[in-house]
Amino acid sequence: METSQTDTLGIVETKETGTWRKTDTMWMLGLYGTAIGAGVLFLPINAGVGGLIPLIIMALLAFPMTYYSHRALTRFVLSGKNSGQDITGVVEEHFGARAGGVITLLYFLAIYPIVLMYSVAITNTVDSFITHQLGLIAPPRALLSLILIVGMMTIVRFGEQMIVKAMSLLVFPFVIVLLLLSLYLIPQWHGAALETLSFSHSTGGSSLWMTLWLAIPVMVFSFNHSPIISSFAVAKRAEYGEEAEKKCSRILAYAHTMMVLTVMFFVFSCVLSLSPEDLNAAKEQNITILSYMANHFNVPVIAWAAPLIAIVAIAKSFLGHYLGAREGFNGLVNKSLRSAGKEIAPQKLNRITALFMLVTTWLVATLNPSVLGMIENLGGPVIAVILFLMPMYAISKVPAMQKYRGRLSNVFVVLLGLVAISAIFYSLFS
Repeated sequence: METSQTDTLGIVETKETGTWRKTDTMWMLGLYGTAIGAGVLFLPINAGVGGLIPLIIMALLAFPMTYYSHRALTRFVLSGKNSGQDITGVVEEHFGARAGGVITLLYFLAIYPIVLMYSVAITNTVDSFITHQLGLIAPPRALLSLILIVGMMTIVRFGEQMIVKAMSLLVFPFVIVLLLLSLYLIPQWHGAALETLSFSHSTGGSSLWMTLWLAIPVMVFSFNHSPIISSFAVAKRAEYGEEAEKKCSRILAYAHTMMVLTVMFFVFSCVLSLSPEDLNAAKEQNITILSYMANHFNVPVIAWAAPLIAIVAIAKSFLGHYLGAREGFNGLVNKSLRSAGKEIAPQKLNRITALFMLVTTWLVATLNPSVLGMIENLGGPVIAVILFLMPMYAISKVPAMQKYRGRLSNVFVVLLGLVAISAIFYSLFS
């Protein structure tokens, strides 16, 4: 088959992969939809609080950090012998049953708490929208959270393709509103942020480089869409066979370009319209950048747009992370039953998983714990291990992945993964 090398990203196209299909667009938007969620609404605060220099460096790191890590994880899933094998099965094939069980547990623990967080976040956002914007009395929290979670779980019941389609549709209004809001803020840009264009600048007692170091985990969290990567790789392998890796790389490149351009424009627009002191105030109040701006500028457009953007963002991310959480939970149950010499039908297992997810997310959303800090501090290291370090370890040890050895991008991914883990542990114990 005739092939041609394209660019420095290492994407090789063939006549088969060169044809762009409707399903490729759907998955590209689905990947974007999983990554760009509620975490993005906190990113301007964490990224901009140290001034413009670390923000510019983070903008330069954003694409390679996101692309190379997720491409490596996709290649890892595709390296399994069986075409329908998800990430839990591939881990067991390459590293054995015991290691497979550990990685499957880590995979689940990295994703499931984020699903819980989004169940709390969407309940709070809708409750606030009903109360403040609509001027109505919100229903009891237990009832409101149940209605919202059942609504999202109903989409899940229609299957993986429906989830991806739903996220693809939700992407359009989200991207448009995010870009319009970024443009709307341009007249509010001022020179306060430009005063931080110095390598010696410090904010709140933290040096510029310390701010950059501690912001890396937030970048990992905000751009992370590893929960849907396994489903993405399996679907594309079923569609393209041996050409799946090349097609996946191309889809990832487009999705990540879209992510970086839209998100970083939004981040820069927010940071340039506020001062470092404002960002510190938002951080202390533990609210999203949109909520802070709604109070800071007292602009009705932002006050109405903020909750709507947040609702769409959270719904998208809930659906995408649900796929990964279900996959991890199914893997844990299957491994436990297999060790006892038992089996369970996939449809029955999916029903049990759905019931577990519904009950636990509803209980947590009703109890309303403060989970965002816990997710960023405790979920972050596990995400970094699964997304950055495990695929690189597999490249060095697994024969099926040896063709990817000896590349500078591998070193880059390992270094960023170690930085992300060390920074989060620093924030935990400092």
